[in-house]
Amino acid sequence: MSSGEGGSSRSRGGRNGVGQSMPKEIPEDKVPRDAGNGAKRSHLRANGRGLCSGPKMFKQELPKKDASDAPGQSIVTGVPSSTANGAGQSQLRSLPNEKGTFSGEKNISQSPQDTPNIIDQNGTKGLPKGTSNGMAQRILGEVATSNGAAQRILGEMHTSNGVAQRILGEMPTSNGAAQRIHGDMPTSNGAAQRILGEMPTSNGAAKRILGEMPTSNGAAQRILGEMATSNGAAQRILGEMATSNGAAQELIREKGMTNGTVQEVLRDKGISKVPAQGTLANTTRSLVNGTSGVRPHSARKPGDDHLVFLPSGTSLGHWVLALPAILATLCFVRSVFGEFVHDDVWAILNNPDSRAETPLSSIFGNDFWGKAMNDNTSHKSYRPLCVLSFRINVFLGGLNAIYFHAINIVLHAAVSSLLMFTCSTAVFEDKRLALAAALLFSAHPIHTEAVAGIVGRADVLSCLLFLLTFLSYIRSMDSGPPRHSFPPTSAPLFLLLSLILGTGAVLVKETGITVFGVCLTYDLLLLCPTRCKRYSSPDPRASIWYVAGPFLKRAALVSLYVALVLYFRLRIMGGSMPLFSEQDNPASFSPYPLTRFLTYLYLLAFNSWLLLAPITLCYDWQVGSIPLINSLWDVRNLATLLFVGIVGSLALHCLAFLKRAPRREVLVGLLFLVFPFIPASNLFFRVGFVVAERVLYMPSMGFCILCVHGLKVLQSHVGQRRSLSLTLCFLFLLLLFSCKSLSQSECWRSREALFRSGVQTLPHNAKVHYNYANFLKDQSRKDEAIMHYKTVLRLYPKHSSALNNLGTLTANTTEAEEYYRRALMISPQHSRALFNLGNLLRNKGQDDEAELLLRESLHYGSYFGDAYSSLGSLLADQKRYEEADDVYQTGIKSCPENSDLHNNYGVFLVDMEKSQKAESHYLHALHLRPDHHVAMLNLGRLYRSLGQNKEAEKWYRKALQISREADVISPLGALLYNTGQHEEARRLYQEAVGLHPRNIQIRLSLAQVLAVLGQIHEAEALAYGIAAEVPDCTECFRLLSAIYSKREDYVKALELIDFALQMKSNDAKLLSELHFTRGNQLRELNHLEEAFQSYERVAELNPTQAQAWMNMGGIRHMQGDYTSARAFYQKAAVLDPDSKLLKENLAKLQRIENRLQGTKAKDQIKDK
Repeated sequence: MSSGEGGSSRSRGGRNGVGQSMPKEIPEDKVPRDAGNGAKRSHLRANGRGLCSGPKMFKQELPKKDASDAPGQSIVTGVPSSTANGAGQSQLRSLPNEKGTFSGEKNISQSPQDTPNIIDQNGTKGLPKGTSNGMAQRILGEVATSNGAAQRILGEMHTSNGVAQRILGEMPTSNGAAQRIHGDMPTSNGAAQRILGEMPTSNGAAKRILGEMPTSNGAAQRILGEMATSNGAAQRILGEMATSNGAAQELIREKGMTNGTVQEVLRDKGISKVPAQGTLANTTRSLVNGTSGVRPHSARKPGDDHLVFLPSGTSLGHWVLALPAILATLCFVRSVFGEFVHDDVWAILNNPDSRAETPLSSIFGNDFWGKAMNDNTSHKSYRPLCVLSFRINVFLGGLNAIYFHAINIVLHAAVSSLLMFTCSTAVFEDKRLALAAALLFSAHPIHTEAVAGIVGRADVLSCLLFLLTFLSYIRSMDSGPPRHSFPPTSAPLFLLLSLILGTGAVLVKETGITVFGVCLTYDLLLLCPTRCKRYSSPDPRASIWYVAGPFLKRAALVSLYVALVLYFRLRIMGGSMPLFSEQDNPASFSPYPLTRFLTYLYLLAFNSWLLLAPITLCYDWQVGSIPLINSLWDVRNLATLLFVGIVGSLALHCLAFLKRAPRREVLVGLLFLVFPFIPASNLFFRVGFVVAERVLYMPSMGFCILCVHGLKVLQSHVGQRRSLSLTLCFLFLLLLFSCKSLSQSECWRSREALFRSGVQTLPHNAKVHYNYANFLKDQSRKDEAIMHYKTVLRLYPKHSSALNNLGTLTANTTEAEEYYRRALMISPQHSRALFNLGNLLRNKGQDDEAELLLRESLHYGSYFGDAYSSLGSLLADQKRYEEADDVYQTGIKSCPENSDLHNNYGVFLVDMEKSQKAESHYLHALHLRPDHHVAMLNLGRLYRSLGQNKEAEKWYRKALQISREADVISPLGALLYNTGQHEEARRLYQEAVGLHPRNIQIRLSLAQVLAVLGQIHEAEALAYGIAAEVPDCTECFRLLSAIYSKREDYVKALELIDFALQMKSNDAKLLSELHFTRGNQLRELNHLEEAFQSYERVAELNPTQAQAWMNMGGIRHMQGDYTSARAFYQKAAVLDPDSKLLKENLAKLQRIENRLQGTKAKDQIKDK
């Protein structure tokens, strides 16, 4: 089996290589020069042809060179062909003290002489006299020169000729050791020839290898017969063994490598140029760290560890970190102009913790939605730092959604760039691979909900802190040369910083706690030293502590800290878990364990499919989106099996290579994919959703790493042309992802767009129909809303909230009552259904049952402010004012942030003639909700009743800036009309008619203003038009009566007012006004007695009508009944003591009475 170029292949001519040609010899003058030490090397072509009969023939074909051509290598003299294994061992010459060795390192010949002689067992008699026994033992003991060790090394490392060359060339052993290695390993002549043909070494190295090789063909055959893999494997082993400068130096020092050997590795790695100094240390440092002193070949070979969407040899500076951020911004920039949608309304607009007026301490005592954490109805989502970010947003830019969306995009861009830095630091050796993973992450459409939805900031910000925690943890450890133990904690401050940042991630969103598991697993599996398993000690406990001590200390500290964080988290939850309904997570409510097990596993596969193919995306996957799996024969179980097989094979792949070369990309990818998803997997506790795209934000990092790693592996097995095709496919995938992210962002720009997209994407999802119906109801699109509510009930008949909302839209009270009662049969604790049914029964006069239902609604929903308002209003209507006041005050204590409740309590206080207290509650309602236009209107009415028209006008105008509805325009127009500002009132009403042409009340008010302004014909036409549309419009006929009265056509005016009275309105106030108008018409016609009867009827309907009493007095005054007139005038004076007209009438009456008394006195005098 071969891997990449230069793979080994078995000889085709049998054991003796019959029919194979001799290898050609390269002339000496064409031998390339070594860039490190200038030693010439001879290269033998490896064509697998022409086997020789023995080692002597190999020697004859090798160029003859001096040992000086390979500095640092010891030369082994030839071994006679008759010498047996282990016999005739030659002495190794001492290594020259050359400047090309590592700085600060003494020559082996200068080692102390007093080391105990314990190296005979390793076969090191032939070492130079100047070499210490300890050094020799370390060199040969760790290289494993014994027969068993050699077999184990070469048997486990299934590498190609290049690996064999490196192993043999780097083992400074005696002839006997070499003979023992080769004697135990069967190798064929052809394999031996291929080894020599591919060994671009100096004469000295070739001599040494030949001298140590056994003489028999069978031994040669046994050597390389067990080595059957490609040069790529050898390259990978060296590349993964040298992780730092120190590690590379120790590796080369222990292996006896020279500059020539390092250059050989450089060529295998695709590097053609080394630093000018040419020192071994600098070359190794460049090789391991990929610094500027080393450049890869311009020509790419299959198997190179990078993608080709950037030209080979391209130097990636720090500027490249901006590319993922730019792509992330471009993909989601259209969402910046979106509104507050879906959960944004509850988490920001309706959450008092997001505003500066609320004490900062409340953030740390309430959940994400503003409820107290110890409340049973709390969602238990404790995310104070995320809420704090909302609060800062409001402080800096107000409740402007643009700034909220902009911050989300900036955070996503930062995460994308930080992911690239993380991948280049701890995952990929090539920055181009890190860039590919970060670009894939930047554009992935699965992030739309987390980035375009403002509440998704919890996931994005938590992910940012997740990566910073991971980087700080890695930075806290020593990055020096590999040891026999885990790396020690060299920077404790960075370890402390990782704990702080991790805590921040937890306080942004609960899934942030998984970063500690990722750090510890990474420490255990990837930072474990390669030779830990070979370390031994007489005391097993000392051995374990020596090897794992640093890791155990870190693990103990982190574990203890995580335990404290979890204890704090559970304690602040009040010892209870959040409550969810079956609609939220149907699988978790299934009574059958098999159904739960199969569905949970399938959901894992489904989430993986969303990452792999984000074609169908939706903001909500509840209620029918994914049916439960109730049987083993469900075809969806095949997807589950496929998912388990893929994940299991990746895990086994990682574990299989841990002993030799850990698959860092696969392992880190799995850690980033699996750990952040654990809290949403239903494995440990029930979650409140079936599938949520936002929770895949963090796991998608691992997915992108695995995808890029897979692409790299795929490229390593194809040629350059196919590799280019794969790169183009990757770029095309980025383009598709970017386009999908752009289009999906459009769905989050408004409530309507979002909810409509859900209906279009998942028409079988009852929840999206319910949300869309709610939106239509708020927009007064009643018929469409009813249709979608009925669709909800067809898809999910047990949806109690849909039944409740249908009842609110049904005009037929009997049908509405039926909907409410059906909702309560499904959910007896449905507080809103109880509230709505209570209000309906109250309107029907069934006050006792209504009161009972309203109190029950408060029992199940103590934070339901509307129920307090309705119950208080019911008690006030029954004149149980003290009980009503208690209900309102209890409601304010239970719902202190409910602005509607404060406003309704203010209305109650006005009725109780407590104007000052009512004013404070109106103002408090506006403090809680500055856009509460109803509270502004009520405040304006209060000031108008107090005679403060300027203040009233100010608040009316503020309300009009927020809402231009009829109920806002009418009070201001009426105030302007009554204060004589008729022209401005006309302009205001004309604007209102343009906004609401079907609004009867506004059109009537405009007609009235036109009549006062003298535009009689326009007013009359408008009034008759309204009467034609609404035949029972009493106000229309009243207005027409006033118009004819203004024309002095009192007969027609009286006819119209009588027609209005025939409609028999139940409104006592309206009836009193109609009778008052009729009395005026009769008085003008001089029908004084009939007029008196009309005024008398007004006084019966409204005893506080001062004008009716005054007009009755006036009629009696004109009829000469001065005593009765004075009595009526006095009653009017009590009701309106400041009336000028009344004072004038009383003065006239007094003069008449005085005159009559004077006349009477004169008559009495005359009689006397």
